[in-house]
Amino acid sequence: MVIAIDGYSSTGKSSLAKKLASQYGFLYIDTGAMYRMVALKVLREGWINSKKEISDDLLERNLPLLNIDFKRTSDGKNFALLDGEVVETDIRTMEINDIVSKISSLTIVRSQLVAQQQKMAIGKDLVMDGRDIGTVVFPNADLKIFMQADADIRANRRLLELRSNGNFNVSLEEVKANLIQRDNDDQARSDSPLQKASDAVVLDNSEKSAEEVFKLVSSWVLEKINT
Repeated sequence: MVIAIDGYSSTGKSSLAKKLASQYGFLYIDTGAMYRMVALKVLREGWINSKKEISDDLLERNLPLLNIDFKRTSDGKNFALLDGEVVETDIRTMEINDIVSKISSLTIVRSQLVAQQQKMAIGKDLVMDGRDIGTVVFPNADLKIFMQADADIRANRRLLELRSNGNFNVSLEEVKANLIQRDNDDQARSDSPLQKASDAVVLDNSEKSAEEVFKLVSSWVLEKINT
């Protein structure tokens, strides 16, 4: 069984996906973290200049050499691994937020990571969240969900996440502007844009708690399992 969760930034996609994976014993793959790890590598290696122009040549030559993986602890937490290093905190910064949409818009990056995502899921029950899971990665997913929420609520959520990771030198206004820009960039890109699959269920969680969202989606999952 495959559950595809798409939607805008900071709508709770990853939190929901993790809880579903833990509840039903599904494999969880954080596709957003995969693109963030590529962005981190680009920054660390200097494959981008001050104008945020990326060296396509360096990226093309080195991208196949990256080792992107995840580690799941006994208590159900997921950690992003880049070349064997835990980078879960390093990929959750405003610096990464500023370039991750640009990175994810590159066809060379998307083609490699989508292929990797599809390969990771072979023969497994899976829940995956991202921007194009139900439209590109798994167009035949058993359950497709498209998540959205009010921009101000999403900005507050992202600010709390940033500060929990030690990023205090950022304002709510900066976070909101970044979210809106990322959404616009993701919707406007030519390769696998952010959009709702025609058969996806829309879930607006502006006024719903995480627990309410989980209970609602769990009822959808159980309905699919029992049919």
